[in-house]
Amino acid sequence: MLQRLSFNFWYFRHPPWDSGISPPELFEFIKTHPSGRAIDLGCGTGTNSITLARHGWQVTGVDFALRAIKTAKRKAKKSNVKIDLRVGDVTKLNGIHGPFDLALDIGCFHGLGKKKADYLQRVDEILAPGGFWLMYGFFKSARDAPGPGLAEADLKIAASRFNLISRTDSLDKKGRNAVWVLFQKST
Repeated sequence: MLQRLSFNFWYFRHPPWDSGISPPELFEFIKTHPSGRAIDLGCGTGTNSITLARHGWQVTGVDFALRAIKTAKRKAKKSNVKIDLRVGDVTKLNGIHGPFDLALDIGCFHGLGKKKADYLQRVDEILAPGGFWLMYGFFKSARDAPGPGLAEADLKIAASRFNLISRTDSLDKKGRNAVWVLFQKST
C-alpha cells in the first residue's frame, strides 16, 4: 500500500524513470517482429504503449498508479491512438485475458520483490505460444539488498519458464548493472 501511494505521488511530478522516450530496444523489436497483441506491464504514462499502437499493435497497458493511467489516457487521446489502459496489479492481471504476442516490461519486474513468481505465472498464462517477453531491469548491488532490483536468480527462474532469445547487459543512468532480455514462450 505504501509503495502504491509513493508511486502515485511521483506522478504528480515527473518520475525519474519516465523519460517520455521509447528505448531503441523496443524499436528494434518492433522492426523485427510483426505487430499483434501487446501488453505493457507497468506502463506508467503510456509512452511505450503509444509507440506500440503507432506501429500497428493492439495494446493493453497496466499500471497500479491511478495517476499514471490518467496521464496515459490523456497522452493516448492526444496521440490519436486506441489503447486499453487499466489500473491493476501486474501480479494478478484481473480481467485481462490473452493471448498476447508481446509482454513488454520496462522497469516493473525488478520492483516486485517476493511477487516475482506470481508475475511470471501470469505472464506465462497470458502469452501466446511463441509469444515474447521483452524486459528491462537493473540489478541489486547484493542479492539480499533491500529495495528494487534483479538478482541473477530471477533471470534463471524466468529462463526455466521461457526460452532466452537474447540478453544485453549494460549500466543504467545511475551506474547500476542493468539488463535487457528477450524471452520467448515455447510453442
